[in-house]
Amino acid sequence: MMKYIYKALALAIAVTSTTAAFAQKYNRVIDKSVAVIGNELITLSDIENEVQVARTQGYSSDRNIRCEVLENMMASKLFLMQARIDSLTVNKEMVQASLKDRLDQVRTALGGDEAVEEYFHKPLYKLRKEWSDQLEENSLQQQEQQQIAEAIPELTPYDVKQFLDTADVATLPVIPVKYKMSQITMYPDREKATLAVKERLLSIRERILNGEKFATLARLYSEDPGSARKGGELGMASKSIFWPAFSDAAMSLKPGNISQIVETPDGFHLIEVIDKKGDMFNARHILLKPKYTAEDREKAFKHLDSLRTAIIDSTITFEIAARFYSYDAPTRTNGGQMADPNTGSAYFEIDQLKPQDYKAVQDLKEGEISEPIESLDNEGRDGNLVYKIVRLDKIVPAHTATFENDYTELLDMVRQGKQMEAIKKFTTDKIKTTYIVIDPLFGDCEFKNPEWSTRVRRD
Repeated sequence: MMKYIYKALALAIAVTSTTAAFAQKYNRVIDKSVAVIGNELITLSDIENEVQVARTQGYSSDRNIRCEVLENMMASKLFLMQARIDSLTVNKEMVQASLKDRLDQVRTALGGDEAVEEYFHKPLYKLRKEWSDQLEENSLQQQEQQQIAEAIPELTPYDVKQFLDTADVATLPVIPVKYKMSQITMYPDREKATLAVKERLLSIRERILNGEKFATLARLYSEDPGSARKGGELGMASKSIFWPAFSDAAMSLKPGNISQIVETPDGFHLIEVIDKKGDMFNARHILLKPKYTAEDREKAFKHLDSLRTAIIDSTITFEIAARFYSYDAPTRTNGGQMADPNTGSAYFEIDQLKPQDYKAVQDLKEGEISEPIESLDNEGRDGNLVYKIVRLDKIVPAHTATFENDYTELLDMVRQGKQMEAIKKFTTDKIKTTYIVIDPLFGDCEFKNPEWSTRVRRD
C-alpha cells in the first residue's frame, strides 16, 4: 500500500562491516582530516556520516565501503572546485526535494527523529544543515559532470560505424527478444465489487468498535501480506511514503481511533493510528481488495471471444474494435496498441511484460490473437484485474546489435562510453594538477582510479 512498496521499511540497517583491522584504526581517533583536495578538506567524520547514511539505505559493496566513500568524495571535490570556477549555481528546489527524501527514508528506516539522532549521534537540526550543505555541493558537482558529458562532440553515424569496426564482437550488446502488441480490454463490474468490499469493511469496523482487537482482525482478514502477520502494523514512517489519501486519513486520527473506509489505488483500508510524531506516524491497517465473480469473468470472456471471432472473420478490424469496445483509455485511442508506461516504447522485453500477458502471446505468431485472458492493469501497487485479448503485432528476435537495426541503441552506447571517458579524463587530469594529500590511514585502499594512490602520504 505504500508508494514505494515498503522501500523504506524494508531497508536493512545492518550491512557487512569493514574488516576488523580497518575499523580498529578509526576507533583510535575521534576525528581528523584524512584528505586535502586543493582547498577542500575531507574528515573522518565526513566519511563516517556517509557510511551511516549508505547503511540506512541498504547499500553494500564488494569493496571496502570507506575506501569507496572516500574516493567518491574526493572525485566530487574536484568537480565542485571546477563548478565554482565555472560559476555554476545551486538548484535550491532540487536540493530541498532531495533533503526531504533523504530525511523521510532515514526517519522511516530508523523509526523516528529520536532514533535518527541516536543513530547519528547528532541533533536533527544539525543533520539537516550538514545534509543540506552536502546536497548543495552535490548539485554543483552533478551540473559540472553534466557539462563535461555534454561537451563531447555531437556523434554521427560515422562514429557508430567506427565503433562497430573496431569493437570486439563479443563486447557488442545483445538486443533481447522484443514484442509489439495490441489489446482490447474489459473490466469486471467494479461498482458491485466495490460495494461488497465496503460492506465487509464496515462489518469489520463495527466488530472493532464493539471490542474486538484491530490487530487480531488484521491478521485474519488483511490482504496486505507485509503487515498482516504483524497485526496490520506498519511501523513509524514518514507520511510521504504512503498514498496521499492514506496519509491524510491517518494524520487526521487521534491515536486509538478507527478511520472510516479509505480508498487508495491499492484497495480499501481501515486505519488505526498507534502513535504520531510531527509528520510521522505508526498505524495499523486492514486492506481489502474488490473481489470478482465467475459471472463477471464469463460475461467478459464471452464478449471478448465474440470480438475475437469477428476480427478473425474480417467483420471488423482490431483497431476499430479497440476504439469502440476497449475499456483502457490509453490504448483505446491508439487502436489498442500497447506502450510501456515508463518509456513510451511500443516494444516490450520479456521482463517488462506482465506474466499473464507474456503467457498469452509466447506461442502466438505475428498477427494472431490470444484467447481471452485475465491480467492486470497498471493501477496501484499490484494492478487491478482486467480481462483482455491480445494481438501479437511483431516479434523482434534476440540478436547482436547491428548498425542497420539497432542504430539508436548503439548511438546511446557510444555516447555513454565517450561521456564516461571524458569524465574519467577530467578526473585523472585534475588529480595530476591539484594539490592532494591522502592520510596513510587509507594507504591500503584499492582505488578505482590508481592516480589517487600516488597521493597517499608515506610516513
